[in-house]
Amino acid sequence: MKVRTRSSAIVGTLCLVASLALTTASADEPAASKQAPKVALTKVTTAKNPIAGTAGPGGTVWIAERAGTVRVLDSKGGLSNPVVDITKETTTDGERGLLGIAFDKKFAHFYISFTNLQGTSTIDEFAVRKGKIQPQTRRTVLTQTQPYSNHNGGDIKFGPDGYLYIAFGDGGSGGDPHGYGQNLDTLLGKLLRIDPRGAKPYAIPKDNPFVGDPKAKDEIWSYGLRNPWKFSFDAGSGDLLLGDVGQSAWEEIDWSPASSDGGENYGWSQMEGTHPFRDGKEPANHVRPVYEYDRTGLGCSVTGGYVYRGKAIPDLKGQYLYSDYCDGTVRALKMENGKVTGVSDLGVNGGEVVSFIEGGNRELYVLDIGGSVYRIDRA
Repeated sequence: MKVRTRSSAIVGTLCLVASLALTTASADEPAASKQAPKVALTKVTTAKNPIAGTAGPGGTVWIAERAGTVRVLDSKGGLSNPVVDITKETTTDGERGLLGIAFDKKFAHFYISFTNLQGTSTIDEFAVRKGKIQPQTRRTVLTQTQPYSNHNGGDIKFGPDGYLYIAFGDGGSGGDPHGYGQNLDTLLGKLLRIDPRGAKPYAIPKDNPFVGDPKAKDEIWSYGLRNPWKFSFDAGSGDLLLGDVGQSAWEEIDWSPASSDGGENYGWSQMEGTHPFRDGKEPANHVRPVYEYDRTGLGCSVTGGYVYRGKAIPDLKGQYLYSDYCDGTVRALKMENGKVTGVSDLGVNGGEVVSFIEGGNRELYVLDIGGSVYRIDRA
């Protein structure tokens, strides 16, 4: 196991910010699991600042490198030459770069989420034929100006409903100086939901929660987010889980059931987790995190993961795995009906953990921004 220090972690490539003293989001603190499932991290390859990934066609795993390249991982651990290269179109200043990738459900289209040279968050689409990117089909789906170089968010996923979800941070700086988190007239500090193939450049699902509200953006699915750093949908239940990086004291994991109609307010910047931020007042419609932890340990920035639905580790099935960029320990939450009933330290450390990947077979991978790509295996 790697031993990390706060100073070495903070000097890392991304300054996303948080902790790992295991404090829960409710008054009833779940007990730490007495016997955690035994797992191991198997290093499968080394990439250049891997930051995101997705399951690809034919059982492949596609990995995004922060400077702007996407490579395909083969069954022997080799990485292909870049299948996408936008290194001349993005920058790694601050927290910028290539931040997210996703396929639609039929692997017919591939999407990238990045900040361009001006710092604007951009979602582009490529057609895919026989598992290969068609560069000439590239088009821009959505853009969002970013006032600062941090809190870009940038993760993208297709939900069980077939729509594309996009996570944007609050615009950056510190403390949400413009109040974007609670402002429904901006896409910043939000989780969006769009139909990228329904119209040009995209369509808005008619059942989005703020459609028809003249004071709100129709694209918004949920709001009150500071810097949503990786979200996922449970392949078993369809539930949504999201890691939101805190300001200075609390890291949180938010949850919403598959039956949700959207519109959740996760509280930022009135709240940091379950705690008022500065002189904030808890909104009446605040959806409290399903789990939070403070910064009395080495942690500084939560990295959201996945509910494990693979077959290699039966004892881990149904548990939500997550980590922290500064601490690197992989942990698991047992949940029942939207409540955390147990917390496990899985006893492995992935370094500066910046993302997880769920492969086509539902097995999970861990990305260390320093380069290592690990698969989570049974010990």
